[in-house]
Amino acid sequence: MKLVIGGSSGFVGTELVRQALSNPAITNIVGVSRRETPIPAASAGHLEKLTFVVSDDFNSYSDSLKKELENADACIWTIATTPEHLKSQSWEETCKVSRDYAITAIKTLAEVPRKQTQPLRFIYISGHFAPRKKTEDMKVLEEHGMMAYGLLRGEAESRILELAEQSNGVVQAGVAKPGFITAPGKVIPNIPGLPKIELHDIAAALLDQVVNGFEKDTLSNDDLTRIGQKVLRDQQTA
Repeated sequence: MKLVIGGSSGFVGTELVRQALSNPAITNIVGVSRRETPIPAASAGHLEKLTFVVSDDFNSYSDSLKKELENADACIWTIATTPEHLKSQSWEETCKVSRDYAITAIKTLAEVPRKQTQPLRFIYISGHFAPRKKTEDMKVLEEHGMMAYGLLRGEAESRILELAEQSNGVVQAGVAKPGFITAPGKVIPNIPGLPKIELHDIAAALLDQVVNGFEKDTLSNDDLTRIGQKVLRDQQTA
């Protein structure tokens, strides 16, 4: 399997790279990001699987980047503006990074040449509270001043699922809606109703879904935790 990881230099992306390198089902990893991706420790024996591409703008793909994406089997897209960076970034930039980049990615992957006949699997990582409709309960977003941001992420979810449906079987899309992704040293915010998930659990779950197929098109925090923990348990007992 050839896997594209959008945002391979980020918090979730680096863990995806680390786990993907040791996954025998994944034979080729293309990490795309806006800065250099760190090489995971203890992975020297698998680095031949790994290709990195650095780009400043994922709204416009160079021919060389498109070439790297050819014959991809799956993509996990992690690039987005995180809530703590909203105040330091313009709204225009937030829309571009959190929605437009992902939409351009799935469109580009649907258009580049592929030898495979099965659909390309594309996962967009959104957030637990991101609503797809304004009628859903948005109290938490209102209280924390993130109403527009939540709706933006929900819009991205809907657009990506729609694009896959309209692709005539070329792309199959899924959405992951984790809560707070935690790891040693991370301070968990005090937000009522916000679940948490361990970094290694969500990475294991996402890789399982692109390798083995989607359980459903939208995975909640509970789904991701359950899948990821089972994958890691099975790896320990294998």
